[in-house]
Amino acid sequence: MNQDELKQAVAKAAFEYVESRLEKDMILGIGTGSTANLFIAELAKIKNDLEGTVASSEESARRLKELGIPVLDSNAAGELEIYVDGADETNEYLQLIKGGGAALTREKIIAATAREFVCIADESKWVKILGTFPLPVEVIPMARSHVARQIVKLGGDPVWREGCVTDNGNHILDVHHLQIMEPRKLESELNQIVGVVTNGLFAERAADRLFLGTSSGVEEILPRDS
Repeated sequence: MNQDELKQAVAKAAFEYVESRLEKDMILGIGTGSTANLFIAELAKIKNDLEGTVASSEESARRLKELGIPVLDSNAAGELEIYVDGADETNEYLQLIKGGGAALTREKIIAATAREFVCIADESKWVKILGTFPLPVEVIPMARSHVARQIVKLGGDPVWREGCVTDNGNHILDVHHLQIMEPRKLESELNQIVGVVTNGLFAERAADRLFLGTSSGVEEILPRDS
């Protein structure tokens, strides 16, 4: 299978998992990106059985609404049952790098409010050590240069993602040339820099379950004990 077919396969597997746990008045968290978009398309099959969804980006919200799937404000939705989203990288502990689509802050909020975080990815995202994919950091615009200087001190090479403004009105720094040996530690260190909104490490709140598309089919993976 090519990469598009792998993404379609994991989106279908995640849909079947959600469908098997469908309960009355269930509210789902929905991620952002190409794999999440395929999951959104699958959700149309059960749209009449869902209380609603909480979307991690304006783009995902638009897609959901076009399919007639209700989109709720996260403050009104409260705790979510399941959050489904993709990743740019994942390790065996299901610690992730996310934010290639610049929705990392809202994704972190939804992950924090969900009882279960289900990640969907193809095998190209599976890594031993996080950091080959540049780590996104969302920053307040006036603090961009200050944050970049502090990231250099931590050993990263930050590059401003020019032309990118997040749904929150902020900028993204993509941090290159990292080998992230201690994801939780780095996540905390970056978040303590003044001007950082959040960063794309999902280590403190890792995924609970991964559907990984491989050449031999979809593997369902639980995190290795860290």
